[in-house]
Amino acid sequence: MLGKLARQHDPNVLVGFEGADDAGVYQITPDMALVQTVDFFTPIVDDPYTFGQIAATNSLSDIYAMGGKPLTALALVCFPEKADMDILERILAGGLSKMIEAGCTVIGGHSIRDDETKFGYSVTGTLDPKKVLKNGGAQAGDRILLTKSIGTGVISTAIKKGVAKQSWIDAAVRSMTTLNKFAAEVITSHRDFATAIPPVHALTDITGFGLIGHLREMLLASENVSAEIYASAIPLLDGALECVRAGHIPGGLNANREFAECVIGYEDDVSDDIKTLLFDPQTAGGLLIAVNPEAVGHLTESLHAAGIPAAKIGEIQPAGKPLVSVKR
Repeated sequence: MLGKLARQHDPNVLVGFEGADDAGVYQITPDMALVQTVDFFTPIVDDPYTFGQIAATNSLSDIYAMGGKPLTALALVCFPEKADMDILERILAGGLSKMIEAGCTVIGGHSIRDDETKFGYSVTGTLDPKKVLKNGGAQAGDRILLTKSIGTGVISTAIKKGVAKQSWIDAAVRSMTTLNKFAAEVITSHRDFATAIPPVHALTDITGFGLIGHLREMLLASENVSAEIYASAIPLLDGALECVRAGHIPGGLNANREFAECVIGYEDDVSDDIKTLLFDPQTAGGLLIAVNPEAVGHLTESLHAAGIPAAKIGEIQPAGKPLVSVKR
């Protein structure tokens, strides 16, 4: 809808909303830019403290996906008038715990009465304007890395239905409360901006549009490329396949599939369950990285050494049809 309105022309806007990138970037000095994002949503787990942690982790993620460092945050709260205020306190405490872990200071916020609880943050960070990591820039030959397993959407749906096994909940919560901070620090430390071809060509995080949706955005934001991904290499959360087989499908997954499946080509032996999970909307998902093939080994080793279970899930190809080929 923003694209339908009058365009503002400000030369200090380095990244706006036109390219479907993860956050906005605004240059304030030759050596510093602000990176800004906002995100909030309804509870996806029962425990208020854990929900606050997940909301904060998710809100911070877009700052890391641009290569930035989060500095300040404003809390966004929608809360029922007659609900127990102790619940809200626990939500805020959970969010604060992750903000402290990120080194990001909560400096205020805004709240309204609402029949349904919603929570998140507007986050501001900084980065060097010469070192912005965008979701575009992938090049043919790049290897595609993913830093977290997928499946939080279907597991969250099972949680809401009261049928999720505790092991599934534990795995999903562990993923959704793990900051992308350390992965981003490894990635940015490996990007040598003095070279003509930096090791990391494009970076984004996997959130509501699912793996395919965000990969599609990366490809469209780049030039003359398509992608090939390997279904068997994509890491899945414990319980994700069981949730799909039991029909615990969130509405967002179906919407993602309806929108983006037209750009996908599948090999005959790719299972229907995996096809479904490719569109699963993620909360606080991992980072998707397009890496120079000469640097992918070193970067992967560094991520693993930092405790980041990065997996190579595919390659960037020259432009072709389909836009994304899914192989076994």
